[in-house]
Amino acid sequence: QVQLVESGGGLVQAGGSLRLSCAASVRAFMNYNMGWFRQAPEKERVFVAAISSNGGTTTYADSVKGRFTISRDNAKNTVYLQMNSLKPEDTAVYLCAGNLRRYSSSATYYDYWGQGTQVTVSS
Repeated sequence: QVQLVESGGGLVQAGGSLRLSCAASVRAFMNYNMGWFRQAPEKERVFVAAISSNGGTTTYADSVKGRFTISRDNAKNTVYLQMNSLKPEDTAVYLCAGNLRRYSSSATYYDYWGQGTQVTVSS
């Protein structure tokens, strides 16, 4: 059974930074493509960033390019999302997701999801 647990969310002022972590309880974490998604109240879940199983490929939503960085440490079974220059519109629940099927920015391909961590950016 795959378990993903996010941490690192909180309240931050606009322009500030946060680092989210997602710890995976799974064998062979290095085989999983990982992604971060976010969902604001009464809005759809949207893609934020993805990283391939070996960490060699990353993809970002246009809204976070140049501000967010996704990374992973396969020895620690953990994926990270460094968020800089945060804006009020970044406020959302951030969810970590993983899949073995393919590298993708589409939530459709992700089979495993964490519960999420709240990020609130005040103006």
